Amino acid sequence: MFTLRTATNLTRIRPKRFFATDAKGEVTALYDFHVQNGGKMVNFGGFLLPVQYSNLSIVNSHLFTRKNASLFDVSHMLQTEIRGKDCVQYFESLCTADVRGLNDSSAVLTVFTSENGGILDDLIVTKISDDHLYVVSNAARKNHDQKHMLNALDSLKRSDPSVEVSVKFYEPIERGLLALQGPKAAESLGNLTNVELSKLYFMNSVSGEVAGVKGCRITRCGYTGEDGFEISISASEASKVATELLNKENVNLAGLGARDSLRLEAGLCLYGNDITTETTPVEAALTWLVAKKRREQRNFPGADVILKQIKEGALPTESHLKDIGVATGTLNFCLVVGLISKDGPPARQGASILAEDGQELGKITSGCPSLVSGVTLVWGTFQRLTVR
Repeated sequence: MFTLRTATNLTRIRPKRFFATDAKGEVTALYDFHVQNGGKMVNFGGFLLPVQYSNLSIVNSHLFTRKNASLFDVSHMLQTEIRGKDCVQYFESLCTADVRGLNDSSAVLTVFTSENGGILDDLIVTKISDDHLYVVSNAARKNHDQKHMLNALDSLKRSDPSVEVSVKFYEPIERGLLALQGPKAAESLGNLTNVELSKLYFMNSVSGEVAGVKGCRITRCGYTGEDGFEISISASEASKVATELLNKENVNLAGLGARDSLRLEAGLCLYGNDITTETTPVEAALTWLVAKKRREQRNFPGADVILKQIKEGALPTESHLKDIGVATGTLNFCLVVGLISKDGPPARQGASILAEDGQELGKITSGCPSLVSGVTLVWGTFQRLTVR
């Protein structure tokens, strides 16, 4: 028999420093706008972005977002357009989503997976039409994702020269991305756009006009747990639209600090912290990202590994342990879970998760105090299991 005891202690270690104000990095089209509005600029994933603004602390910015609407610059994210009659077939060869089954102008969260079942990145793909996709993926994985998509396209064209697919990657100097998040986001954006927001439902996308700027892509989604919109816009017009939104009574600027605390409070994992190439969708509690149709087709990268875990579970069973010859001892594995700590200081990334007997079971991957409930919310990776 093997047992997994409840984790009762969270041992703190010195947290990793994420930001360095003296580090150089790329800038978005809104860099000057941030500085003029009191943004404290830090290097995040190679980009100089505001961690907070002089008029609001991270805590107050977090709470403001929960009650009103905050504007975030997320132009560092990789925006990609894929066109051609075979674009759906091509993109489904990379991810776990049923892209073909999406309605036009609808979007879905999905993951790129490796042949070993590991998550290469998480992203949102919008099916504008059968021959046009719009993708937003993580800035930290920009170089990887570009190579991954281009290599897959080359492979597809070698196997079938008649394939019609083109891929366009946008740099931040070409295209900006604004995220307006909070319960008053729709009210604040409503009279600045020609899009009828009451008919733009969650994870739906449309091209429209914002503050007199044409050709904006407005998607109802976000990374805070609140209602909100992401606005893809020509970089040259980003500052103008941001200024118009900021002029609204219920809108404030918010930075990376509040974005991280909001996503953690909403229970959303972060690539590079909570999920990595070593984590499968099942281990990350993201099984729902593997569409039913794709499970039936079994034709996405890592399908054998992932479908086996869906059927048998991410934790090793007693029969599996017997099959691999494990009788007693410590078995390494990965399982990402959400935890709540009610006592003591906040558990931070790198802190140990201990069992009652002191055995180290894993590590904290993200952690911060919940500014609404007062408890500490964390993501943790259980990495070891004692077989007794």
